[in-house]
Amino acid sequence: MIDDKKIERALDSILVPGANRSPVQLNLVKSVERNDRLVRVVLADAALTGEVKQSLDESVRVAVAAVTGDDARVEFVAAKPEEVNEIRHTVAVMSGKGGVGKSLVTGLLAAELRRRGYGVGILDADLTGSSMPKMFGVEDRPLGSESGILPVLTRSGMPMIAMNLLIERDDQPVIWRGPLIDKAIRQFGQEVLWGKLDYLLIDLPPGTADAVLTVMQAFPIDGVVVVFTPQDLVEMIVRKALNMAEMMQKRVLGVVENMSYLYVPELDKKLELFGPGRGEEMAKVANAPLLAQIPVDPTIAKLCDAGDIESYDSHVVTDLGENLLSALGVSAR
Repeated sequence: MIDDKKIERALDSILVPGANRSPVQLNLVKSVERNDRLVRVVLADAALTGEVKQSLDESVRVAVAAVTGDDARVEFVAAKPEEVNEIRHTVAVMSGKGGVGKSLVTGLLAAELRRRGYGVGILDADLTGSSMPKMFGVEDRPLGSESGILPVLTRSGMPMIAMNLLIERDDQPVIWRGPLIDKAIRQFGQEVLWGKLDYLLIDLPPGTADAVLTVMQAFPIDGVVVVFTPQDLVEMIVRKALNMAEMMQKRVLGVVENMSYLYVPELDKKLELFGPGRGEEMAKVANAPLLAQIPVDPTIAKLCDAGDIESYDSHVVTDLGENLLSALGVSAR
C-alpha cells in the first residue's frame, strides 16, 4: 500500500525497462514505509531481470528523494506474475467458425475501451493463427526473466501477448498438438505480467476445441462475446458457441454481427452483401443483447493491413464499447 500520494506519483512516473509501464501500473509495489528520513520501498520482482532490478532500484531512489528529500532503500521480494496481476474484468471473444471477424471485433473493442481511458490488455489465444500483432503493428519481442514474461505494448500503451511475438518469423507455422497448446495458453495467464488492468480481452481461436476449452477453464472469464456474419448457417454456428459457453457456465455478454452491410454514401443506402442481417434474431437466440452490427468498411481493412487498427473510430465502434460496458454493468466513461 502507498499512503503518501507524493511518493505514489513519483513511483508512477518511473518506466520499468522492457515493460514501459510504471511499477504502480504493473502492481509491483508491495509496500512503502517512511521512518526517520528513510523511505523503504518493497517491490515484487515478477518477470524482472537482474539488470532491470538494478536500473529500477536507482530510478526509485532518485524519484523518491526528489519529492521527499529523504533517502530511499529498495527491496525486492520474489513473486510470480499470477500473484501480482490485478484484472477487474476478463472478456473472451469467440465464434463457432473461422473467418467471421472475431479478431477484428477484439481489436476494435480494445481500442475503444482504451480511448475511454481504461487499462486494457490483449491476449491472442489463437496460437496457430495469431493476427493481433499484425493488426496493431506490434513487432517487438517480449522480454522477461525466469519468473515471468513482460508483454509488448501497442502504440496506445496496451500490453499484448501473442504466439507470433515469440516465434522467429510471423510466417512460421505452429505445429503443436493439444497438450502443448494447452500449456502455452495457461502460461499466458500465469506467467505474463499484466499488472493492473480494467479489462483483459482474449481473442479465442475459432470453434469449440482444445484451446477454447483451456481458456474457459484456466481464466476467470466474466463473459463471452459471440461474433457471427449474416449467412444461412449462422444460427447453427452461433448455437454451437452459445452451447459451449453454457456448458462452461460462462455468461454471454452479447452478440456482434460482422460484415452486416455495406454503406454507400452516394446513395445513402445500406447494401446487404451477404444476405439480410440477422442481428436481432441471433440476439434472441442468445438471450443476450446485440452489441453491434459492423459494416463492411474498406477503411478497416486498410488500417488492419497497416497495423493501425487503433486509429479506426466510428459511431458503430463507440456503440460497441458502450454496449459491452452496459452488459458488464459498468457505467460508461
